[in-house]
Amino acid sequence: MFNNTDKRYNQFSAHLKNKFGVKVYKITLDAGFSCPNRDGTISTGGCIFCDEGGSFSQAHSNLLSVEEQVKVGAEKLKQRFKAKKFMSYFQAFSNTYKPVKELEKIYNSALNHPDIIGISIGTRPDCIDTEKIKLISDFKDDYYTWVEYGLQSIHDETLKKINRGHDFECFLKAYERTKEAGINVCVHVIFGLWETHDKIMETAQKLAQIGVDGVKIHMLCALENTKLAGIYENGGIKFMGEDEYVQTVCDFLEYLPRKTTIHRLAGNGLSSELIAPLWLCKKFDCLNKIDREFVKRASYQGSKYVYK
Repeated sequence: MFNNTDKRYNQFSAHLKNKFGVKVYKITLDAGFSCPNRDGTISTGGCIFCDEGGSFSQAHSNLLSVEEQVKVGAEKLKQRFKAKKFMSYFQAFSNTYKPVKELEKIYNSALNHPDIIGISIGTRPDCIDTEKIKLISDFKDDYYTWVEYGLQSIHDETLKKINRGHDFECFLKAYERTKEAGINVCVHVIFGLWETHDKIMETAQKLAQIGVDGVKIHMLCALENTKLAGIYENGGIKFMGEDEYVQTVCDFLEYLPRKTTIHRLAGNGLSSELIAPLWLCKKFDCLNKIDREFVKRASYQGSKYVYK
């Protein structure tokens, strides 16, 4: 149903293969960025779920230069997955949280490889401005260019509870400026943030309304040495079970337009640091259950979206 596959949602990896004609993989990069929600600019505590890695997969060490990380990452992905082309993905912390001149050098160093066809920059909506958007937009004629904004929820009470450090209005302003510059935007959301099912669906409907290019869905989880770990151990939160998560993912995707690419639905993270929920360690089991649930429903992404 999507990208000549049997998937019932617009899987980003399949979208990339359909667009470029070969397997395209992201190379995750750590360029030594920080975050204003951790360094004292906004707060010293950071988001309650964020660990010392800043949501980084730790596929590489930031002791390597960005250019070296790209080279090493490309070789590993070629060998393991037979990948042909790559996107440089700045993942750890807030990857626009430096002066523009420094950002220009960092981003250019990530593109200095013959098999790089795109760049994706993960950041916060309060770490962007007109000058930085202009810099990123300069890449879009030659590279498939994305900015990934950590939103997590459209509900300000939720953002406050997780110590996010910005509100939904801040996100909307950043989103609008980024889209006006012609840059693709992927929005990160988290399920399980003390929200009702209806609240989560309101986030889906709002993202559908503004026409986001991509969505990355995360399940809230407690990692070692995070504030959330302490909350969980003290009985302050109960995480979704896998079946509830699968149902919620399918419900969420039904509200999104078919053109919205889905960058992530499940992830196993770092099992050595994961405290709960433990079912997250079985990524492909979860993905298979999502596929089966859509078949059972005879449904698909966009089935509840009202096209204008």
